[in-house]
Amino acid sequence: MPDPTSDRATSAGRRTAIVVGGSTAGLLTASVLATRFDEVTVVEADRLPEGPERRRGLPQARHAHLVWSGGVAALEDLLPGVTGELTAQGAGLIDVMKDLVSKAPTGQWFRRFTDSRHSMIVCSRDLLDAVVRAAVLGRGGVTLRDGTRVAGLVGDRDRVTGIRLSTGAGEDDGRGEGDGGDEGAGRGEGAGRNMGAGRGEGAGVLRADLVVDATGRASQTPRWLTELGLPQVVERVVDAGVAYASRVYEAPPATTALPRYPVVNVQADPRDAPGRGGVLVPIEGGRWLVTVSGTRGGQPSAAPAEFEHFALTGLRDPIIGRLIANAKPLTDPVTTRSTANRRRYYENVRSWPEGFAVVGDAVAGYNPVYGHGISVAAQSAIAVREVLDRHGPDAPGVARRIQRAVARPVGNAWNLAVGQDAYYPEAAPEPPKAVERLLTAYVDKAVAAGSANPRALHGLLDVMSLMTPPTRLFAPDMLWHTLFGPRRTPLTEAPLSAAEREAAGLES
Repeated sequence: MPDPTSDRATSAGRRTAIVVGGSTAGLLTASVLATRFDEVTVVEADRLPEGPERRRGLPQARHAHLVWSGGVAALEDLLPGVTGELTAQGAGLIDVMKDLVSKAPTGQWFRRFTDSRHSMIVCSRDLLDAVVRAAVLGRGGVTLRDGTRVAGLVGDRDRVTGIRLSTGAGEDDGRGEGDGGDEGAGRGEGAGRNMGAGRGEGAGVLRADLVVDATGRASQTPRWLTELGLPQVVERVVDAGVAYASRVYEAPPATTALPRYPVVNVQADPRDAPGRGGVLVPIEGGRWLVTVSGTRGGQPSAAPAEFEHFALTGLRDPIIGRLIANAKPLTDPVTTRSTANRRRYYENVRSWPEGFAVVGDAVAGYNPVYGHGISVAAQSAIAVREVLDRHGPDAPGVARRIQRAVARPVGNAWNLAVGQDAYYPEAAPEPPKAVERLLTAYVDKAVAAGSANPRALHGLLDVMSLMTPPTRLFAPDMLWHTLFGPRRTPLTEAPLSAAEREAAGLES
């Protein structure tokens, strides 16, 4: 077995780390490594913009993104003050129980309650990434080397000692262009801010004590590991065949004069295919970002007239279509179909190399409708931090410990997503088992209770916001409120206030 410190000896004992991918997951992980390694380099294929601008390698940024309270807490833990910086630049920090108008998959409209402990960040993905990127790179200790493609790993089945850079066309860098869930983009011909990187060995190799893959859904780690002589990782895919279409609108002026206009969400029912849903998210700049979705046989189109028709007649309630009928479109619709739930079980690989870890959507990507990708990325960075602080960066087996720790937040979000999407036709090789159907029936009862009982909604949001694992739904208080607790009369329409309806030009 190689000596874990042997590679460090070639660099005067300086501990170095490389993060492949300038994604949100990659940058948050780099922020953790920066205080535990002497040098941290983020290697990114695309060109990262200076501000909240479109990135070529992140087309999904054009669709709606939400950061649930579990992610909000993790982001603030990792980057103190980042929430305030986001809101200063126009992002919303909303009270989920008060500022979210939502129709459940089971058909109920959730009541809006004022007693909440859950918040949510709402803004464009471009703004979120720009603020996170500035916060991480501005703290020092992290070097960005963008415009640089990675062709593979350096090392053997026992230890990864660096990365091999692409030297020209024909080498697959695993950037995941056009299809990643959280991968970043890039910015320069190997230049970028603070160019430099790790220990070089000629132009084609960068050495490091720890390499982290954060390249997103199209990560090449499965292939890279087999090239080192390791077994193929087990992978599971649950694909509901969801397609998304999004369009940005100028919000009606009267809505921007209100203290806050709510997020409006009509959720799809996986037991009534094709599942069609939509969400309207007020974002910075007095705009509404509207995303609609549909599964096989009911997918939305990029045609402008069809987009608005879909929102008005294709969802289980026309409220989003009615709202945008009075709003001015600022963009044409854009679509994407890279929405499958895909998980790679790296934590179960029998032999895992020292000096290597995988985070973010490179481990698991989720149907974006659940809004969990960024929250999981932040919670995974905290998991990395806890392992390094408990065992130390040089401890034997620390890379495997990181992989197993990351699997916990990944698993919580995975179970929530797959528990719903597995019900769509052709989503999985096998239909849900009897016990899974029983659990789903209970969750449906919990949702029904939460729509009319604030205490039940508290427990439901604890899980949906990734503040607690799904076992919270079976705590004694939650069982009581789900099965026996008092409930108000179900609502028959979206619970918008008279002022909200008037501001949006709806009939009261």
